[in-house]
Amino acid sequence: MFESLKKLLGLSKKEIEPTAKVEEVVGDSGKRISERDLDELLWELELVLLEADVALPIVEEIKASVRADLLGKRVDRSYKVEDAIELALKNAVRAVLKGSEFDFDAFVATHERPVVIMFLGINGTGKTTVIAKIAHRLQGQGLSVVLSASDTFRAGAIEQLAVHGERLGAKVVRHQAGGDPAAVAYDAVEHAKARKRDVVLVDTAGRMQTNANLMDEMKKIKRVVRPHLTVFVGDSLAGNDAIEQARAFEREIGIDAVILTKIDADAKGGAALSIAHSIKKPIAFLSTGQGYEDLIRFDSQWMVDRLFGNGRE
Repeated sequence: MFESLKKLLGLSKKEIEPTAKVEEVVGDSGKRISERDLDELLWELELVLLEADVALPIVEEIKASVRADLLGKRVDRSYKVEDAIELALKNAVRAVLKGSEFDFDAFVATHERPVVIMFLGINGTGKTTVIAKIAHRLQGQGLSVVLSASDTFRAGAIEQLAVHGERLGAKVVRHQAGGDPAAVAYDAVEHAKARKRDVVLVDTAGRMQTNANLMDEMKKIKRVVRPHLTVFVGDSLAGNDAIEQARAFEREIGIDAVILTKIDADAKGGAALSIAHSIKKPIAFLSTGQGYEDLIRFDSQWMVDRLFGNGRE
């Protein structure tokens, strides 16, 4: 996106420091930023953000923030009007992401054992693989993990989790396919209590958020095991669909945090911005590949850098 912006905005007369603030670029002298200046560039910026899969309401909020920051201000002669707009845009993005970071490790460390974490999401988001990655992360911190195969509906879901459990050396509590998902989760928690295990990770059936019966099953799981944390796993490539899924799961079941998958295939990253804003829930992790290590903590600055193309991996 940064390259697109540079083509749009032109090259600066002076290189902007990464830590520069809008206040350092605007001042008492230089060209005044007019309504016309803003209208022309904000229209182009709107297109760039929409192409980055940022939802329209968030785009409008960002534009309003940029306009409020800059309209009528003067730009220091060392800079261009476009530089001020770029900085104001970054500030607006940071404001949307403010409060979206979630310290998963600290959460686990400060709750009674076993810590029960329930995962929600539709098929195809990589939910089961994310659970395996979380298990691997926890084991790396010296914690013991029990996996609950509570997706008893999807063919192969139990076996998929069992394979991960075998690779990781983690206990997988499972019933037969078609069994009661809540009963599986209950048994997993009881096993963890009896064996003094640290964390229980509960897989659930991944179906469309419009399936009322399966939503009811997930509500039942939540009532039975009372998870300390309920995590929505969303596909960063799904765009507005991911936002609607997150809203539905939040409305019907309740979400405490979000994990976004396939961020490595999403060159723009707008899904994180949109989901963070839409459901007002923090983002715990981003999944960046298929390996167990391919999971990074969400960092708002990382996302700003990614949106503007000068990110760090």
